[in-house]
This record gives sequence, C-alpha cells and structure tokens, in this order.
Amino acid sequence: MTTAPATRLSPPGSKHRPAGTKHKKRGRTPSEWIVLVLIALGALIVVFPMLLLLINAFKSPVDYANSNPLELPEALSFDGIKAFWSGNNFPRALWNSVFISGMVAILAVVLSVLNAFAIGIGRVKGRTWLILVFLMANLVPQEMLFDPLFKLYDDLGLLSNPWSVIITFTVIQSAFGTYLLSSLLGTFPKEILEAAAVDGASRFRSLRSIIVPILKPTLSVLMVFFFIWTWNEFLLPLAFLNTDDSLTVPLVLEQLNGERQTDTTTLVAGTLISIIPTIIFFLIFQRTLTRGITAGAVK
Repeated sequence: MTTAPATRLSPPGSKHRPAGTKHKKRGRTPSEWIVLVLIALGALIVVFPMLLLLINAFKSPVDYANSNPLELPEALSFDGIKAFWSGNNFPRALWNSVFISGMVAILAVVLSVLNAFAIGIGRVKGRTWLILVFLMANLVPQEMLFDPLFKLYDDLGLLSNPWSVIITFTVIQSAFGTYLLSSLLGTFPKEILEAAAVDGASRFRSLRSIIVPILKPTLSVLMVFFFIWTWNEFLLPLAFLNTDDSLTVPLVLEQLNGERQTDTTTLVAGTLISIIPTIIFFLIFQRTLTRGITAGAVK
C-alpha cells in the first residue's frame, strides 16, 4: 500500500513562485531619484569652493589676471604657495592654531564630561535650570565678551598668549558639550552605577570605567567639532593675540588680505594651505566620527 506524499498547505492569500524563478530587483521610485539628485547637487555646492581653490592656487598672477577663475592654469605655478609659506611666518601660525585647537578640544571634552556627570547623574538640585544656563551660554554673542575678557587678560598678563584663547574657548565649547552630555546622561540607567558601587567602585572609577567607554563615540564627535570650530575662530583671537609670533592661521590670512589686496594668488594659495590641516584631522577621525554619529541609531 502506497501513501501519497504530504502536500504543504500555503497560508491563504500567499502567492506561489515557480521553481527556478529569481526575485526581480525593485527599481528606484521617483521620490528616491529626486532625493539622490538633491544630494548630488548639495555635494557639488560643498565641493565647488574647494575646486576653485585648487584651480586658482596654482596660477601665476599673470595667468590669474588673464583667465577666468574657472579655467585651468596654463602651467602649474607654485610661486603663491612659496610666497605665503616663507613671507608670512606661516609655520609659526600653523603651530599656534594646532596647539590652541588641540588643547581646546581636549580640555573642553574633559570639562564637559565632568560637568555632565555631576549634572546628569549626580544629585544636583535645579538640574533642568543648570542645563538651560549652559544652553544659553552658547547664545551669548562673542562681541559681548570682547571688552571684559580683554581687560581681564590684560590685568593677568595673558595678552598675546595662546592660553588666553585656550581658556576662553574651552569654557565656550564645554558649555555646549555639557548641555549635550547632560541630556544623554540624564537617561543613563542608575542601576548600573549602583551595582558598581556595591562592588566597591568609587564615583571616579565608575566615571572612568563605565561612563566614558559608553560615551566614547559621542566624545570623539565633540572633539572633532571643537577642533574645527576653534580653528576657524577669528574675532576673539584678533583681540587677544597682537604679536606676530602669537597669530593663528585665520589672522595671518586676514593680515595678508589687508597688506596685499592685489596679490590674489598668494591669498588663494594661503587659504588652500590653511585648510589642509583640518582636512587631515577630519580624515584621521573620519571612522570615529561616523561611528559616533550612528551610535544612537542602533540599540
């Protein structure tokens, strides 16, 4: 006696796909194409100034005067780069910018973590109002800080000293970092810290071994932003740094623009050189930056 093979019942409404057929790949919808076009246009707008710098930085003054800014140079000329590098004390200004931006990035992140740990997790009364104060500190125009800080640093003998800029922007940048990290640590599960306390961990040990590793992607993002923001600062460094040995890269570019208004190729070459360190810094921390931005997207 033979039995018929058992047939597999399909749920109602299901569609059978013949054997050997492949799943047809779905094409892009019109809305997706529109988004892609907008993204491409946005990328082109961002890259366009860089292309102008690359094209015109290697032109001679005569070539620049007789050609369109969008035209390629007839021959590569490094005169503008050499003139800017040797005639404006650029190596010293480059070191000042790297030192100031690096110190601000490190100190502001450390200060932000300590403040946020006390406000977000510690038992601080009026936590919401404190976070609001740090948020409002970022809204204060720098012009309001010009006169009182200038008098303060003059009395302390810190004018034309890089530490006057470091102290100022460490406080400014850490205000934003404190606001951001306090909001994150406000939702941190306290059961983890209580379990660590039961095991004998001090508050500093909990901060160093538990909080900081969890916040590492976010701290990396803050460090990159603090570095770039400080690198591009102009107004307050212009007020505090008055000697040639204390100037930063933006101040050297402005000085060149004031002294040599007709030497456009040197100014363009200097602008190109001045943004290379920030690009290198960004490329070094690109993977860390991407991880920090996407860290909260996946639980």
